[in-house]
Amino acid sequence: MVMSVLTILAVSAIGAALAALLVVADRVIANYGECTVTINKDKSFAVKGGCSLLEALVGEKIFIPSACGGRATCGYCKVKVLDGAGPLLPTEEPYLSPDERKDNVRLSCQVKVRNDLAIQIPEELFNVQEFSCTIEKITQLTHDIREFRFKLDQPDSISYTPGQYVQLLSPAYEKSSEEVYRAYSVSSDPSNKGALELIVRLVPGGICTTYYFDYVKEGDQVKLNGPYGEFRLSDTDAPIIMIAGGSGMAPMKCLLHQMKNNRIARKATYFFGANKVSELFMLETMKEFEQSVPDFKFVPVVAQPETDWDGDTGLVTEAVARHCPDLNGYEAYLCGSPGMIDACIAVLTKTGIPEENIYFDKFS
Repeated sequence: MVMSVLTILAVSAIGAALAALLVVADRVIANYGECTVTINKDKSFAVKGGCSLLEALVGEKIFIPSACGGRATCGYCKVKVLDGAGPLLPTEEPYLSPDERKDNVRLSCQVKVRNDLAIQIPEELFNVQEFSCTIEKITQLTHDIREFRFKLDQPDSISYTPGQYVQLLSPAYEKSSEEVYRAYSVSSDPSNKGALELIVRLVPGGICTTYYFDYVKEGDQVKLNGPYGEFRLSDTDAPIIMIAGGSGMAPMKCLLHQMKNNRIARKATYFFGANKVSELFMLETMKEFEQSVPDFKFVPVVAQPETDWDGDTGLVTEAVARHCPDLNGYEAYLCGSPGMIDACIAVLTKTGIPEENIYFDKFS
């Protein structure tokens, strides 16, 4: 028995050592020299080989959407690689359809620059900007959710479509040796082009959220880039169901600002889910929207109330089914974890909303 355990430990140690050697070999011993990345056949730049394609593009201030910060969990950083990418990796396969694979689409965070590359990206990405900002205000909304208000310094204004997101930079600091970007939906009033508000939930051990919760203060200078995303209010008169939880409040609040500003009179019901009463926030703001947005109703739902609560209880999807058994003709707008999104789609399709009328950005 002892020998078996020792053998397993020895094999594990050898495997770990070999893995470490491979990493060192790729980063230190392997010298890929200077590589050229050509974009859309008419733009090119040189970069030292060995980094990811996503990192190389960011270094040239060409920002590709990447909600997960390059961890291969969001599948957003897609580009066409026409030449030089190497074989498709297992980490990419879940995010690429058969048609995308045939069309040479790859995840830029997983493609290593080891030789010259030829890629193709949408021209509109060249219009994405980097903004230098001042943290104007930090508001504690719950024990693990804060609202950050950023004053835009350079450039000093931004135009975006309500529902879009930006990527917030966390610089290298004592808990991270490199810069990382994370995606956060804009929550602010789009009529105020000189500032942005983001609602951020603390992720235990998260590089970016740890930095913004533990290391920054009002008055600090930070950077972000954007805007990105296709999540937006459709140009129809269909009634609306909104469903969100936690920091998923952000794009819904932005859409409600849009409806208020533009006097959009579509019937809308917003179901907001929380585990406890203490995790509800912006209730007064939602009451104000109920008064200023025609035919809008806010329904907070608490899964396990820890205090007296006379509102809806249970899962947010259960509340939707109770209040809206027939949603034929509706559109739905969702923001939350992948699991929550999938659960909502299952309920909404049963109540009459076809999947093509359900809109979301599935952040992980």
